[in-house]
Amino acid sequence: MFQKLDDVEKKYEDLTQKISDPEIIAAQTEWKNYMKEHADLEPIVIKYREYKKVKQQLEEAKEMLNDPELKDLAEIELLESKEKLPKLEEELKLLLIPKDPDDDKNIICEIRAGTGGDEAALFAGTLFRMYTMYAERKHWKLEILNENETGLGGYKEVSFMITGKGAYSRLKFESGTHRVQRVPDTESSGRIHTSAATVAVLPVVEDVEIEINPADIKMDVFRASGAGGQHINKTSSAVRLTHIPTGIVAECQTERSQFQNKDYAMKLLKSRLYEIEKTKRDKELENSRRSQVGSGDRSEKIRTYNYPQGRITDHRIGMSIYQMDDFLNGNLDELIDNLAAADSAEKLRSENDL
Repeated sequence: MFQKLDDVEKKYEDLTQKISDPEIIAAQTEWKNYMKEHADLEPIVIKYREYKKVKQQLEEAKEMLNDPELKDLAEIELLESKEKLPKLEEELKLLLIPKDPDDDKNIICEIRAGTGGDEAALFAGTLFRMYTMYAERKHWKLEILNENETGLGGYKEVSFMITGKGAYSRLKFESGTHRVQRVPDTESSGRIHTSAATVAVLPVVEDVEIEINPADIKMDVFRASGAGGQHINKTSSAVRLTHIPTGIVAECQTERSQFQNKDYAMKLLKSRLYEIEKTKRDKELENSRRSQVGSGDRSEKIRTYNYPQGRITDHRIGMSIYQMDDFLNGNLDELIDNLAAADSAEKLRSENDL
């Protein structure tokens, strides 16, 4: 581990020189890449230098033990250093875990009503509101890409883009099936119904990360449709893109401009194709390590929202939260923090097993 840390520190120092070089600064793309790499390594280097400082203090304290006048002070410093070192080592191990390259990306989120008819559509609407409020708390920008509303205020499906620092790193654990247990307003006997909605969180990818042959895309334009009012468009501005080799379809109808709708639909299509490739890569790694808490597959039941008990349970880490209203109002950080911590611990165990 320490050889690796020495290499990281050396690379960091080399990058520090490069990002100060006027010739490299003039080449903006190259400079930005170096700046990002430098920023990614900085937390590791800072922690490693802290570790080395404490290690040095430990050695100095050992030498001071031979001096009768400094012995008491040396024993205190020795004890403090011995307590700090194991904690710093664990922090360094976590920092050395390979970072998900998609963590800093913006996301496209898709919510679809599953089993349960109108009640499932209403629950999809509840989840959409929850993520909207979470995005507001984080000061992220949210744009609806496509929506298929029901007359009761729910959604058969809704897709939206969230733009903001670390959006994927915080929301990637939301992919999967969300199950709700509650008494519908239309249920006169008070019987609890179980319904579900699926969530997919896709990283928004740059053009350089995935290339699509224009000849492989079929484009259709149509009139936007919706529950009524402002969502209905009298011109054919809505766009549907079909990727012929895979059959994957992406559409957008929320913008007035056909050009904007095509642009958003292309982003969605690229994100879906990228997700397929990402899933393939993850499966290739599966034999040697378990890289994430949960598979991110829509078919995987990840969470239950039990209204009668006021309880939300995440099945991947066995954690329950009883502040349901607070959670549904977008206060997701406690659960997300625990999912991220469990993911890091799993990755650390996998690294040690290799």
